[in-house]
Amino acid sequence: MQKDIIWGVELSCFTLKVQACFQHYRRPYLRLPDQGSYWQNTKTLLALEHAKHNKLVGKFPTFDPDKDEYPAVPFHSIDGKHFQYDSSSIAGWLDSLTPETNEHLYPEDKLENFIASLIDEAFDEFGLYLVHHMRWVGSAKSNQMGNRLGREFRHALPPGGPWLLSKSFPKRQVRRCPYLFSVAPVNYRSGLSRELSPPALEGFPETHTLLNESWRQYLKGMEAVLAEQPYLLGHRFTIADASAYGQLGMNLVDPETAQLMKELAPITHDWLTRIYEGKHQTTKDPSNEKLYISEALGSLLNTIMSTFSALMIQNRQAYESAKANQVSVFNEAAFDKRKALYDGKLRGYPFRSVVKTFQVKVWEELCQKWKSLSENEQSELAKLVQLCEMFDI
Repeated sequence: MQKDIIWGVELSCFTLKVQACFQHYRRPYLRLPDQGSYWQNTKTLLALEHAKHNKLVGKFPTFDPDKDEYPAVPFHSIDGKHFQYDSSSIAGWLDSLTPETNEHLYPEDKLENFIASLIDEAFDEFGLYLVHHMRWVGSAKSNQMGNRLGREFRHALPPGGPWLLSKSFPKRQVRRCPYLFSVAPVNYRSGLSRELSPPALEGFPETHTLLNESWRQYLKGMEAVLAEQPYLLGHRFTIADASAYGQLGMNLVDPETAQLMKELAPITHDWLTRIYEGKHQTTKDPSNEKLYISEALGSLLNTIMSTFSALMIQNRQAYESAKANQVSVFNEAAFDKRKALYDGKLRGYPFRSVVKTFQVKVWEELCQKWKSLSENEQSELAKLVQLCEMFDI
């Protein structure tokens, strides 16, 4: 039986998320380059680079050339020739193949679908900042990401290539910390070399305090839900769980951060470990398929509103202002040139960031889902979540 191909590394939260979605559906896959031969990796990589160069990498159901960031890992392929990307979109594609709605990662019920989508996007966008920060700041001295990445590419690079990659990758990721919202205080040192110390940037407020506190708040919210039920929306795995697992599960291999997570949120730590071991796979047992909206979600959802949603609103406002001023470069390319920057506040802490067009699209889609809910559905959610008016753009 031919297996699907997932091109990505387990260092990536989005690869973990996609793997969990495939495991949920019991759909076999081969993760490259780690599980491939030199020949298979070379053939796949050449095909992928050809597709990227010719803008043939797809996104389910459609690609938006104005706002989507093209392309971003991981990649999925059925045949090693045609590729798609974006973890949430791949999950939607998996749902499209399966008529059994009680297995779908995106719930059929509109309110459950909205909440699942909100949690998914919050972890993908803001949760990424948290776990990246906890890896390269919280576990700066102990993480072995360079060595792990080199091992995963042992059958994809010429002799000496994995070693060079293992040395260059940590430096690259540390340099990217400010783009991923983690800005160090002035004169900050991790106890490592300057190249491995997350940088401060002139004119940028430090965000380590905000991210440290927010990571703990997300764990507190997760712990409250998982103490009451097996998954975030009830009795089965959904896209909300996949995204939370992908992000927080990334920190399971970061020694200092993993230990702190185990101390602060032991239930969540064990839950992440079970998903990593594939114990969340669908059982096709109707008694295990019930979804519902629990009051226990309140803490997590309100944390999401005060971080992710507040950031998305400010990013969208900055995007509109930039477009009005004829700015045309956004995302990481703009950040590197210190263009399309804006100042804001989250949870009372100041920050400076760059306009991200893909986040504009994420927020607009969530707001459209909110508007499609009935008044009763909106009122039901408002009982749990403050600041629901944020969605009325």
